[in-house]
Amino acid sequence: MRGIDLGYLPTEPGVRERFRSWAPGFFMFALCSVRQLWYTRLNTHDLVTAHSFSTMSQPSSDRDLQSQIRQIRYFQVLPPAGEQELLAAFSLRKYAAGEIIMLEGELPPHLYIVANGIVKISRVSQEGREYIMRLTPSGETFNEVGVLDGSPNPATATAHTDAALWQIGRLDLQRIAVRYPELGWALAEQVARMARHLVNLVEDLSMRTVKGRVARLLLDEAETSHGDVVPRLLTQEEMAARLGTVREMVGRALRSLAADGIIEFDRHRIVILDPERLVQEAEV
Repeated sequence: MRGIDLGYLPTEPGVRERFRSWAPGFFMFALCSVRQLWYTRLNTHDLVTAHSFSTMSQPSSDRDLQSQIRQIRYFQVLPPAGEQELLAAFSLRKYAAGEIIMLEGELPPHLYIVANGIVKISRVSQEGREYIMRLTPSGETFNEVGVLDGSPNPATATAHTDAALWQIGRLDLQRIAVRYPELGWALAEQVARMARHLVNLVEDLSMRTVKGRVARLLLDEAETSHGDVVPRLLTQEEMAARLGTVREMVGRALRSLAADGIIEFDRHRIVILDPERLVQEAEV
């Protein structure tokens, strides 16, 4: 994975100091936008891209953390000294499947890297209905919004499987970002990407039927699986929670796609028989 090209970042001392002075305000504006989109996402029963996941071997040393950090886009900008400071600030925690990692509205916030396993990010509506916003596999991060703006966690994280997580607190990350402005700028770019992604998801949900959302989910999983056979990693109830609908609607959409000869499915897998027609169903 390529790092971010920071050749345009000013290096003169005076300019770098000005960057430090306006960066906090920019971060707060961007983070407030992303946080607002998280709430919009809940209210509109958002669609989340599906993934196929595999379990890594149990992490055992800082070398595992270093390898994962070097795959995270916004950490790739750090020089060797900054990387070492970052490594020293992380700590490892393990969770059993079903165990709560963080609660929506809880303080203090941390930034997490999934070292092993799968983490479910979700929110619960006032009616008590859960919406799965994301399943986070090993090597990916979550809770950037909470740790960067210092507000309560915007969602609940639960170990979907047995999981091990590297975590870093807000003050430690802030200290390193101030020391290395390149990281601050890279984090700002990450927040902008998150905002753009959420805007696209909200627009997508408002214009696509449940059948179209199911079709899109299957295409995304097939792309991740590198084939036309999609493993059934989620129940229909969990698929519904990810697509902002109910289990009955997901079942109806799957049966409709099967009746049209586009897919066939059983309890263990879904086979895409006609990818072109599935793409047509997924189009807005």
